[in-house]
Amino acid sequence: MEDAILEILAAIKASDRTLDAEWLERLVRRHNRRSHDANRMVAKRRLLPFYLNVRQNDPERWSTWEVDPATETQLLQLLKMKPRRTASGVATITVITKPWPCSSNCLYCPNDIRMPKSYLANEPACQRAEHNFFDPYLQVKSRLYVLEQMGHVTDKVELIVLGGTWNDYPDDYQRWFVRELFRAVNDERPYAGPELAGSSVNKGKSDASSHSCSERAAFYAHCGIHSDPDELARDAASNQRQVNEGYLSYNTAVRRMLENEAWHTAATIQHATWESVEAEHAINERARRRVVGLVIETRPDLITAASAHTMRRLGCTKIQMGIQSLDDHVLSMNKRQVTRAEIASAFAVLRSYGFKIHVHFMCNLLGSTSETDRADYLHLVRDEEFLPDEVKLYPCALVESSRLMEAYRQGQWCPYEEDELVSLLVDDVLATPAYMRISRMIRDISATDIVAGNKKTNLRQMVEERLSNRRDEVQEIRMREIATGDVTVGDLRLDCVRYRTTTAEEHFLQWVTEQGRIAGFCRLSLPTVRKDNPIAPIPPNAAMIREVHVYGRVAGLGTSEQGAAQHAGLGKALVEEACAHARAAGFQQVAVISAVGTRAYYRGLGFGDAGLYQLRIL
Repeated sequence: MEDAILEILAAIKASDRTLDAEWLERLVRRHNRRSHDANRMVAKRRLLPFYLNVRQNDPERWSTWEVDPATETQLLQLLKMKPRRTASGVATITVITKPWPCSSNCLYCPNDIRMPKSYLANEPACQRAEHNFFDPYLQVKSRLYVLEQMGHVTDKVELIVLGGTWNDYPDDYQRWFVRELFRAVNDERPYAGPELAGSSVNKGKSDASSHSCSERAAFYAHCGIHSDPDELARDAASNQRQVNEGYLSYNTAVRRMLENEAWHTAATIQHATWESVEAEHAINERARRRVVGLVIETRPDLITAASAHTMRRLGCTKIQMGIQSLDDHVLSMNKRQVTRAEIASAFAVLRSYGFKIHVHFMCNLLGSTSETDRADYLHLVRDEEFLPDEVKLYPCALVESSRLMEAYRQGQWCPYEEDELVSLLVDDVLATPAYMRISRMIRDISATDIVAGNKKTNLRQMVEERLSNRRDEVQEIRMREIATGDVTVGDLRLDCVRYRTTTAEEHFLQWVTEQGRIAGFCRLSLPTVRKDNPIAPIPPNAAMIREVHVYGRVAGLGTSEQGAAQHAGLGKALVEEACAHARAAGFQQVAVISAVGTRAYYRGLGFGDAGLYQLRIL
C-alpha cells in the first residue's frame, strides 16, 4: 500500500496535469499484477484510509514522504471515494429513528417490524441504524468516520432524520434524539463501533448519554438489544410472518417489542430537557463541524402551527413531507387518511414558518393511471397551494409486507411497464420549474424485496438518457447543478425567478453559468398575508429568507479552493440581493431560518438573534 501511495505522490509532483480516476485505476491494477500475496493487494478504497492513518498515527514515517499542502490537496481529491456524496455543498448524514407505532396505515407502506413504518431492514441507512441500536449519537459518529475515511470534508453537515412520522414520537424522545445528533457532531472523540461493546467496563450503567461510542453500545447490549442482522431477523421472523399474512398489525407487533424489558430499559435514557438541547446548539455554533441543516420527516395531517414551532425550536430547517398524491380519490383508495385540503394547509404553515418543503410524491398508486399521474404532478408544480422546493418522485414498488399485496393478488393493481414509467418521469422532469429539485427517483429498496414494480437502480439514469437531447428544456435544479465541477465566479450571472403561492410571493435568486448550470441560490419569501395571520412566527413587516445554498465541492470552514464555488462570496451576494428585493417590496426587516451552525455566518451579515429566527433591519 505504501509503494502505491509513494508512486501517486511522485506522479502528482512530477505531472503538469491533473491525474484522474482512470489513471488511478491503471496504477492499482499494475500494483496488483506484481503482487502474489492476497494480503498485500492494493484496493482503491483502502488507499485514503491508509494515508490518513499514517499521517495521524505515524508522523515520522509520514514526514519522509515530503507531502506539501498543494500535493496533499491533489492527493485527497484523487483518492476521494464517491465525490458526489458532498457535491451539493454539504456532507449529508441520514439517521433513522427507532421502530414506533404509526398513526396511519397506508396500503402501499412496507410493514417491516424491525424498522419504523415504511422502511425496510435492507435499506443502507436502516442497516446502519440497526447496527448502531438506532442510537442517534452512534449513527452520526459512525457516518462521520466513514465519510472522513473516504476523503470528504465534514465541516458542514446536513442531518436528515427519517423514520416514518416524526410527530408520532413522544416529545421527550424527539428532544433526546436531536440533542444526541448535535452531541455527536460536536464531540471530537474518535468513533469506536458497536463491535467493541463487549470490552466496555461500564456495561451495568443505566445512563449512556455521556459515554464514548463503545460504552454507549455496551449499554444497549447490556439491555439485551441485538445489532446482528441475522439474529434480529430470526427474532422477528414469527411476528413478521403474521404481519405479512394479515393476522397481526404492524402497530401491535411493534408495541410488543417496545414493551419488552430490553427496549423498555433502553428507553430510560431517551429523554432530554429543552435546556440540554439548546446547550448543544450553543456548542455547535462554534464547533469544528457545524450543522447547516436539520431535516425532519413527517405527514401533512400532523403539521400545525404548534408542531412547526416545536420542530423549529429543535433547529429544523427543512421538512420532508409524504404527500404521495393530490387526488382525494387516490388518497382514499390507498388509505392515506389525508386530504388535498389538509396538504394545502400544511404547505401554508410550513411556508409561513420559513421551512424548505421537500415532498414525497408517488406514481403508480392503486387507482391511478400514467395519465392521471401526469395531471396530478402538474397540480403539484403549478397550483399556488403547493409548489414545493424539492421532490422525491417515486414509483410505487410492491413489497411482501404491504397491504397492497391483496390488491395485487386480485388483479386490482399492477406496475407500469418500464417504457410507460420512464416516459411519465421524463414528462414530470420537463414540467418541473427552475426553483424545484428532484432529489430522488427510487427508494433504496433491494430488488430481492420488491415483489412487483421497478427494480432498476439506475432508473434516474435511464430518464436522463431519454432527456439527453432535450437538456435545454430541463429547468429542475439537480440536472443543472455544478456538482463536482469547477466554476469561474466571473462567468456567473444572477437571475431571479418569481412565482406566487397562496401565502407569499417567492423570489428564487440563482447564480447560473451561460449554459444555465446553477452554482448557488437563495429562496426569498415576501408574505402576502401580513396582518392578522394566526400562524406567522415573524413580524408582519418582515420578509423571510428560507434557504441559501452554494453548490460545488465542500470547502472547509474558513478556507477556499481555486475553482470552487464555496467561500467565493456567492452566498453573501445572494443575501444582499434578497435584502434589496425585500426593501424594494416595502418590507422593513428580513428574517432568516438559519440552521444552528450558520447563526454565526448570518450575524456577520448583520442579522441579530430573535427567538426562532434571526432578523436584519433594512
